[in-house]
Amino acid sequence: MIKTQAEANVPTEHGSFRMIAFSENENDWMPHMAIIAENTDFSKPVNVRFHSECITGEVFHSKKCECGQQLDAAMKYIHENGGIIIYLRQEGRNIGIINKLKAYSLQEKGLDTVEANLQLGLPADDRNFGVAIDILNLLEVKEINLLTNNPEKVKYVTESNIHLNSRVPLQIPPNDISRDYLKTKKDYFGHLLDDNDI
Repeated sequence: MIKTQAEANVPTEHGSFRMIAFSENENDWMPHMAIIAENTDFSKPVNVRFHSECITGEVFHSKKCECGQQLDAAMKYIHENGGIIIYLRQEGRNIGIINKLKAYSLQEKGLDTVEANLQLGLPADDRNFGVAIDILNLLEVKEINLLTNNPEKVKYVTESNIHLNSRVPLQIPPNDISRDYLKTKKDYFGHLLDDNDI
């Protein structure tokens, strides 16, 4: 069972947030995080984003995906409107950075993001959003507006004890490199993306 290990106020370029680390033990150096806007009203439906770690997109600003831009947009949104980002340490759809770079190498040979994972003998998407539900329960969140384009995240919420009030799209315009990646998200995973945006 995960539990709160540490928390502090952290000022960022998007505003100040309360950051809470969750893990099974205090020596876990890669805990999941809750990033909570100061103006969050827990008595109303809470704006929530489940966001999986993407070091290439968030730290190195890779153009292959929109993950870093989605995180920035989510932080800006919850700072302005209140809410929580559940930051999940599930790099590369939970295959890890080494396998992610191997998959990138295969993509350079013409495979798409799903084909590359499968070629490596890995799942197309190995993430588990159940831990995000656990964190929301620990925070005593009862009802949410979910910032997502991913129907799998919607499913996790609707099958949980947390009420889904609404889904808020979080679409980022593609660049010439990310367009095929977003098309695979839409075609293979059923992400709720506008045809005009890809």
